[in-house]
Amino acid sequence: MTQANNTPPPPAKGRPLMGRRLFGLGLGGAALGITAGLVAINGGFNAPGAAAGECVANAATSAAIDEAAKGQLAALIPANTARNYDHLDFNDPSGSQTSMSALRGDVLLVNFWASWCGPCRREMPALSALQARYGGRGFEIITINLDVGDDGLEKGRAFLRDDMKIDNLPLFADPTMESFNVLKTMGVALGLPATLLLDRNGCELAVLAGPAEWDTPDGHGVIEVAMAL
Repeated sequence: MTQANNTPPPPAKGRPLMGRRLFGLGLGGAALGITAGLVAINGGFNAPGAAAGECVANAATSAAIDEAAKGQLAALIPANTARNYDHLDFNDPSGSQTSMSALRGDVLLVNFWASWCGPCRREMPALSALQARYGGRGFEIITINLDVGDDGLEKGRAFLRDDMKIDNLPLFADPTMESFNVLKTMGVALGLPATLLLDRNGCELAVLAGPAEWDTPDGHGVIEVAMAL
């Protein structure tokens, strides 16, 4: 199978790239301090009173994510529209059908990958390290394997468990690739890997087309800002 195009798309037209155009601020206390102030004023991505799954665009939240998205995470695109992904269906680690709406409650980093995708394979150790660092603290990584065919899931499992010795990332799967095709139709993804950063109500905080060095100070800064919202 031919590897998909991993080139990140250009930033959405009209979105201010504040975090990438201002002089560098530390991703630790400075970014978190900015975020705390923005959340106190604006109430996070979802406006007060918004029902679970009902997303409301919030420029301040997008600005906070944008400010943190620099260096190794400079290609991360903060949300510029209010949307969730509740309609995406796939299989949970037990093989039962589930959807994104069933996973609300934590900040989620949702990674679509396949064992034949070279950049996906190289990204997995960093995602595993990120899960070890922040998992169980109101943050979880959801890895959705897209290997197709009757043996697709086994290929994904063999890569994670046998080749990489990774046992802390859940093996969700969509052997039909329908969920990924929905992302392409929405203009969210071009190739693999593709990553969604979602808030506790399942609302988009940011998207990333292509791999990233998540287990770095830049990656940690983005996750810590998202968790503070």
